[in-house]
Amino acid sequence: MSHSTPMATTESGHPTMVTPTPRSSMTFTNNTTPPLVPLPRDAAALQREITRDEKLISRYGGDDVHEPESKAPVPEPAPPTPPAPPRDPNMVVWDGPDDPANPQNWSVAYKWFLTAMCMLMCVNVTFASSAPASASGRIIAEFGISPEVSYLVTTTFLLGYCFGPLFWGPGSELIGRRNIFVLSMFMYTIFILGQALAKNIETLLVTRFISGFFACAPLTNSGGVIADIWDAKGRGLAVSLFTASVFLGPVLGPIVAGFIAHSSTTWRWVFWVMMIFAGACSICVFFVPETYAPVLLLRKAKRMRKEDPVANKEIFAEHEKQDWSPKGIAKRTVLRPFAMLAMEPILVLVTLYLSLVYGLLYALFQAIPVIFIQHKHFNIAETGLIFIGVGIGTSLGSAINLWTSRIYPKLIVKWRGFPPPENRLISAMIGSPVLVVGCFWLGWTGQYESVHWAVPAVSTIFVGAGISLIFMGFLSYLVDTYLMFSASALAANTVVRSAVAAAFPLFTVQMFHNLGVNWACTLIGLLMLLFVPAPFLFYKYGPKIRSKSKFAPCIDLKIAAAIKAEENALSEKNTKLSV
Repeated sequence: MSHSTPMATTESGHPTMVTPTPRSSMTFTNNTTPPLVPLPRDAAALQREITRDEKLISRYGGDDVHEPESKAPVPEPAPPTPPAPPRDPNMVVWDGPDDPANPQNWSVAYKWFLTAMCMLMCVNVTFASSAPASASGRIIAEFGISPEVSYLVTTTFLLGYCFGPLFWGPGSELIGRRNIFVLSMFMYTIFILGQALAKNIETLLVTRFISGFFACAPLTNSGGVIADIWDAKGRGLAVSLFTASVFLGPVLGPIVAGFIAHSSTTWRWVFWVMMIFAGACSICVFFVPETYAPVLLLRKAKRMRKEDPVANKEIFAEHEKQDWSPKGIAKRTVLRPFAMLAMEPILVLVTLYLSLVYGLLYALFQAIPVIFIQHKHFNIAETGLIFIGVGIGTSLGSAINLWTSRIYPKLIVKWRGFPPPENRLISAMIGSPVLVVGCFWLGWTGQYESVHWAVPAVSTIFVGAGISLIFMGFLSYLVDTYLMFSASALAANTVVRSAVAAAFPLFTVQMFHNLGVNWACTLIGLLMLLFVPAPFLFYKYGPKIRSKSKFAPCIDLKIAAAIKAEENALSEKNTKLSV
């Protein structure tokens, strides 16, 4: 699923939002603090705990956390921070804040170039997820299969999205983002060739699954690249545009493939176009450098040891000190996401909601042809153009999300880099009722031939905007809630929602035929209506739920408690002096 919705690097198959910047020296007024959890009143002890959490985030979530460029003066100093333990002089770090090797210090023009490359790759792989759906009629005719089997062309690709994030997200943190990009884009392109030349449905489905397995890598890691190169102030617009591009691909698929399927050419040209597009993106990926800071510092350490083996034999990078045993890697990658899914109520509820919303997006690829071909008498090419409304909606959603997040830089200052995650839910509060309206509108205007086709077509704008706003709000909420564990949280979320989305195309057409367009959309709308209170309830009760989490660091609550304890101590001191 921006704004300012930052994205993080994830083990997930979709765009992920990034965490805010680390604490600065700012203080905040007490009237803006969230509900406080019972914490010790010792301000110094609290401050030490906050410092410890920030160090953990810097170590394990360093690709998502960056020091702000400037710090405005404030009237009051922050509570005193105990001195950090001395750093090992043999550990390699950047050569000062202006080190040109640090991706944060690259030029703005070059950062936008890399952002555009990431957006292009994501448009490409999401385009491939939806494009073949428009050619299903011809695939059925050539292979002699049932319509239900043809729906597997979309489903198997999405099943690849379920497994890929568990490898490509962690892989980028082990060997670097660029290596994963090069490997995955090459393999993804090669297996499209197998789809274009498939002589039977079995070959087509197997190559679709493998292609989807590799295709999710750009979705998993592009958000991390953006987090690597942009600071918090410049990241908002980049992430908003990136998020829009993630939803643009599935929208373009039916539009382009619809015209190919409607022409006299073979359906295989859908896959040839996909391969040409993928090949161009595979060439572009060679212009994307490594951006992951721990891997860059590891290379620096190796280079220093090679240049002077004697003097630099003790030099090391922190990345080398991780647990690289199979058990250690598995614990950090495959096992942790499912452990969190079993223990975290916030993650479970958000994952359930986003799974239904994501499933709805892919159900549209089956439902819109039913509405506009059978009830509005469009051809397949004209039906593809209806998806333009969904694209307009997702783009509007990104713009609205950016607008709702305009005050976030001030919150970062006020909360010393860690505002309450609940501030990210404003977009979802807008998007959840908008999506319900869009579902009912689409169903009850799409059912009847007497209603002009433009009326249900406009409803797709509301559906697209609702999906986009819900995704950006909740994904960024998960990132800000779990911070250094956000990659694992998003990996669990992506695996589950991709599995649900893979199932939706299998029953969507039957549901719309048996229930009718009006009642099928009503059923979907009622399911979405059940979750409308979710962002509002999380906004109110989120701090209390987070305080009981084993994975959420809750730094905002600790900062608030530390300030409160400091104020109480000062008040008690003043009371004693007055007595």
